[in-house]
Amino acid sequence: MAPAWTPRIPDGEAPLYERLVAALRADIGSGALAAGSRLPPQRDLAYRLGVGLGTVTRAYVEAEKAGLVSAHVGRGSFVNAPASHRPPIHDGPINLAQNIALSSPAGVRIAEALARVRRRADLLEHLAYAPPMGHEAQRRAGAAWLARTSSYETVDWRRLICCGGALQGLSLALGALLRPGETVLTEALAYHGLKALVEHRGWRLRGLSMDAEGLRPDALEEAVLATGARVLAVLPTLQNPTGRIMSRSRRDAIVAIARKHDLTLVEDDIYGAYAEDAPPPFAMLAPERTYHVSGVSKTLAPGLRAGFVVAPSDERFERLLDAVRATVYAPPAFGGLIATQWIEDGVADMILAEVRVEAAERLAMARALLGAAIEAPRSEMAPHVWLPMSELEAERLAGRALRGGAEVTAPSAPVVEAGHESGVRVCLGAVPDRETLRRGLEIVAGALSSEVGERSRAVI
Repeated sequence: MAPAWTPRIPDGEAPLYERLVAALRADIGSGALAAGSRLPPQRDLAYRLGVGLGTVTRAYVEAEKAGLVSAHVGRGSFVNAPASHRPPIHDGPINLAQNIALSSPAGVRIAEALARVRRRADLLEHLAYAPPMGHEAQRRAGAAWLARTSSYETVDWRRLICCGGALQGLSLALGALLRPGETVLTEALAYHGLKALVEHRGWRLRGLSMDAEGLRPDALEEAVLATGARVLAVLPTLQNPTGRIMSRSRRDAIVAIARKHDLTLVEDDIYGAYAEDAPPPFAMLAPERTYHVSGVSKTLAPGLRAGFVVAPSDERFERLLDAVRATVYAPPAFGGLIATQWIEDGVADMILAEVRVEAAERLAMARALLGAAIEAPRSEMAPHVWLPMSELEAERLAGRALRGGAEVTAPSAPVVEAGHESGVRVCLGAVPDRETLRRGLEIVAGALSSEVGERSRAVI
């Protein structure tokens, strides 16, 4: 950046120095300010902007704390290279198999978050053992996040338990409901972590037929009558791996069956933040029988390992606490503290907004390169796409892509019940930049072309 840099300060209610830092961050993130560029002298910038020298000085200090710039006495302040601008390191195939949020929006803000956490009055409390339900500040922040990102407007923070990611939330909920050998109902294609959890805990998993909206109500009722199962684990919004979203009428039909047969719902809503205008979660439609599970790994940063499980009643809340005490004693606190800081000061909303924009761009790229092979996404920000095909075709496609240098989700990973649907999930968020994603998707597109050609030869 040349010394003549004059930022465009965004409007808003935040203090002027914070908005100046935001403008600096935006120009660095867009590439308008290159790494190593020198910031203008503080007095010069204050004069050009028509603001007080103290405002600019405070902004430079905060920018240095946030890791955006480095100050050198006698030389000035210089732009640092953000993590998202450093050359990516590729070791092995391009990762299209892992469904995680893009890390760079959080990465450029982590230093600033740590600086703010250091000034928190409750910092030392978070370095000690947490209560089994988690610290109150984190529980309140988690409830606020669910209300904003999952449309869970009636969430009660007093029945929310903090945990080490959404998978632990599923483990706590299912563990409080099931005895060894009991059956858990779920979709015929489901989150592979749920499969591993059920196998590890000695339960049985039964996969149910799906259609364009996900789990079919008739298949659910038939399975309840056939197995006597008492628990349904379900992912109604941007289902993993298919990306389907249940309509309100579909959710109402499942609630009616659950009430008729006294079925408890364990709702995984980890992708709710990526869906536009999704219907209300089951936790609002059937609050008396729904455990709601979510977290920040798919939206803010997977390494925070901050998840939430909300119990449907005070009695069931206490049973979850018994499980926490017997297994981990207390939830992890420090990752949750970073998430809490971001949620409280609004940074989480900024990160999510950037992640959504990037997700939309990546999905558009996937549509352009993979075309009709993709099942129509139910959201313009879907973080993964589903390529329906036979089991044999899916295995061949995955093998060809891997040999070409791109890894997709193993076709067998989501299969709960063979003989239903099959296909390949392609994840869009794990790769560090769009150019790498483009190369990976081109490899998959080439593998698809090879598969089509092979099928044509077989017909001939």
